[in-house]
Amino acid sequence: MNYDVKDLALAAAGKLRIEWANNQMKVLNLIKARFKREKPLKGVRVAACLHVTSETANLMITLKEGGADICLCASNPLSTQDDVAASLVKDYGISTFAIKGEDNQTYYRHLEAALQYKPQMTMDDGADVVSMIHSKRKDLLKYIIGGTEETTTGVIRLKAMEKDGVLKYPIIAVNDANTKHMFDNRYGTGQSTIDGIIRATNVLLAGSNFVVCGYGWCGRGAAMRAKGMGANVYVTEVDPLKAIEANMDGFMVVDSITASKIGDIFVTLTGDVDVLTDKHFKVMKDGAIICNSGHFNVEINLPKLKKMSKSVRQMREFVEEYTMKNGRKVFVLGDGRLINLAAAEGHPASVMDMSFANQALSAEFMKKNAKKLGKKVYSVPRNIDENIAFLKLRSMGITIDTLTKRQKEYLSSWQEGT
Repeated sequence: MNYDVKDLALAAAGKLRIEWANNQMKVLNLIKARFKREKPLKGVRVAACLHVTSETANLMITLKEGGADICLCASNPLSTQDDVAASLVKDYGISTFAIKGEDNQTYYRHLEAALQYKPQMTMDDGADVVSMIHSKRKDLLKYIIGGTEETTTGVIRLKAMEKDGVLKYPIIAVNDANTKHMFDNRYGTGQSTIDGIIRATNVLLAGSNFVVCGYGWCGRGAAMRAKGMGANVYVTEVDPLKAIEANMDGFMVVDSITASKIGDIFVTLTGDVDVLTDKHFKVMKDGAIICNSGHFNVEINLPKLKKMSKSVRQMREFVEEYTMKNGRKVFVLGDGRLINLAAAEGHPASVMDMSFANQALSAEFMKKNAKKLGKKVYSVPRNIDENIAFLKLRSMGITIDTLTKRQKEYLSSWQEGT
């Protein structure tokens, strides 16, 4: 078994962390028990490029129980939990290539290592594996039956590939499942983003001007949690519908330049580039704190910030101080990468339970149906989405009503009036 992790001696601590997360992943446990019996992924080689966390570890273990041959690499240089990576190798026999803080050269070397397994299925968090296969490793396309994608950013990239006619195999957009984006993105990202900011800075949010750039599901969550901590929350948007929604949710909607002049803390959650750039840095307050919770570190234009600065120094772990030529200071958290994973532990296990249940069941669906699918991006089948919601409710001890036969007939009829 090949691997590249920081230190196998960390495995004992990682195993405990994996077991702790597993206690909160009851839906995935139900799937794992069935996978162990039925082996629906028997013999399938899977290259997974995901955040290497305790929650991800439980997904990998589930897939392995289902018969898959897995190789895991990190989808972000700062998101790896080194003790978890060590345990996956030592305790669970899963080839893992991930080291927290790895440089770009190592990051791409790890991606290439995962592809050496000649995967039949890809499992992506940002579409880097798919992009590499389609650009540099087209020789692998003959082996691949399909894949899954976890993030908003990755789905955007893949749909662009589909539109341009260059996508060469079917992908299931796990991110588009209601049991993923409505809960993982909103409640998971919302809580873990605030957690990351506080761990990195120890600043008081109450009374601060907190700017949320982007009001998608992740932005909704961050705004909601910041408001709950007592912050004055401002939202910037380019989508008029989302801007109206933010306003009606009780947040102050302003353009990004106005926000830059009044904000104390900024977090970007758009999936796009240059959300904060030189025109924003020029008008920010002295001491402004900026961070990102979108997938890639391109939302904050750090090269331009560095060019505008006369010095950069590390103030504390995950906090860099950029001193402008006029003496103003701007603080960047986590090198502009996902602050919730760079400085904290990412989403709570109980919400990742649903996301990774979608991953596991989508992989099973792809194995069964790949030959029938075109080279497109597909949504998670509705029956899978609803079944995960049902299982989650059951695991929480919550019961709901079901429609009577009469109610179903009424809803399906156009002939009955008032």
